[in-house]
Amino acid sequence: MKIAALFVLGCLVWRGMAKPEFPEQEKDPDFWNEWAQRTLKNALTLQDLNKNIAKNIILFLGDGMGVPTVTAARILKGQMSGQSGEETQLEMDKFPYVALSKTYNTNAQVPDSAGTATAYLCGVKANEGTVGVSAAAVRSQCNTTRGNEVTSILKWAKDAGKSVGIVTTTRVNHATPSASYAHCVDRDWYSDAEMPAEAVQSGCKDIARQLFENIPDINVIMGGGRKYMYPRNTPDVEYPGDKKHNGTRKDGRNLVVEWTDRVKDKKGYYVWDRKDLLSLNPNNVDYLLGLFEPSDLPYELERNKETDPSLTEMVDVAIKILKKNERGFYLLVEGGRIDHGHHEGKAKQALHEAVEMDRAITRAGLLTSIYETLTVVTADHSHVFNFGGYTVRGNSIFGLAPMVSDVDHKPFTSILYGNGPGFKLVNGARENVSNVDYEQKNYQAQAAVPLSMETHGGEDVAIFSKGPMAHLLHGVQEQHYIPHVMAYAACIGQNKDHCRTTSGSPSLSHISPMLALLLTVKYLLC
Repeated sequence: MKIAALFVLGCLVWRGMAKPEFPEQEKDPDFWNEWAQRTLKNALTLQDLNKNIAKNIILFLGDGMGVPTVTAARILKGQMSGQSGEETQLEMDKFPYVALSKTYNTNAQVPDSAGTATAYLCGVKANEGTVGVSAAAVRSQCNTTRGNEVTSILKWAKDAGKSVGIVTTTRVNHATPSASYAHCVDRDWYSDAEMPAEAVQSGCKDIARQLFENIPDINVIMGGGRKYMYPRNTPDVEYPGDKKHNGTRKDGRNLVVEWTDRVKDKKGYYVWDRKDLLSLNPNNVDYLLGLFEPSDLPYELERNKETDPSLTEMVDVAIKILKKNERGFYLLVEGGRIDHGHHEGKAKQALHEAVEMDRAITRAGLLTSIYETLTVVTADHSHVFNFGGYTVRGNSIFGLAPMVSDVDHKPFTSILYGNGPGFKLVNGARENVSNVDYEQKNYQAQAAVPLSMETHGGEDVAIFSKGPMAHLLHGVQEQHYIPHVMAYAACIGQNKDHCRTTSGSPSLSHISPMLALLLTVKYLLC
């Protein structure tokens, strides 16, 4: 067995020596020097800071998108287009400013998505499992809600007259989007059916209900979560024969009908499939509710392209609706199923979700201007996901490391998890991955510790930013700093004093140089 293992290893090493897996031009030092000089020239242009007022704000949140996920998604994106992958750029890689975010919750070293959402949306760190409330609120204790509510940047933007929207691949009442509008001591209170009777009796509201009541005029809401909006046992419109998709509400309310009745004379539309979504003319839509699945949307690799829109398609429609407002817009976009893929140990699902979110970032960039739109890309937390094993250049990101273990003499995939469902013993020993299809989409990568669900990671995550005041997202920052920067850039919330001079006119230091010149000439001529 040892001899066979050494033979395999030797063959792999020989292959790497005999045929370098990289472009011929990379042997020339001029290739690298010229590349670096181009990068340097581009960096020098950033000395002129964009201090414009941000008319629009877009926050892309990759749920669970830690730095290893970003790197692996970059390689996957390149390999999907026939490249080796490592040299590829994600759209977020092109953003000029990068910072690190400290993700801990007030009561957790390794955080959850609810407490972190409260931080990067409401500007206040909070306890795990709670959304839209301060750390004075205790998870699942209804009586700690009142008086501890905190508002989000979505509300600040709406109060300033901007159009606002939420787009997610999870349920619209899941942890990340819910912190935009809800004040709830338990992230799992999706409808009243998930709440304890005493919490309902004490006056606490489920998250689905809060979506339509707390900020009733959110312009765009798209994602999953249909079943939480309908009375219990109401058959689902798409899966009428499947009882697990039936409505869940105990109070008998039909929140979708209530919403449509409220906006039917305000250019409001409800859609539940891709065809109806893409048939809409955004110029004729001011309010849109799109609920495309009873629960979360399917993974991108499993998406029914006839019935379920992609994240990119949802973002496209959302921006076209929101940008009609002369005062601008705020949009939260969540690539929520990156997180789910990792929890299930399904790296291929998670990474394809990340690549799809990057496509959506590209589309948003084409529909907006860097001079008036602040775009931020970040994550709420990481995962115990990584890849290594001294793989050669161009190795499939889902492939084997070019060696076998010197302990159990078996091959292993480059991608591994610190814990999760991929832990598996065969006859008391680690499974031999050469006997399984480790490239298939639902393969669960091997894990060091057996768990039914893989856990979050506790390390810092990246913040990528471009547009007005993006340079304020720099260095290593607390996660709750993020919405304060976005608000400052857009002159909303508590950040307004810097936006006007003593005479009440917009400060020229926050307007593009060309516009400032034109305003100055107009002033002199008049």
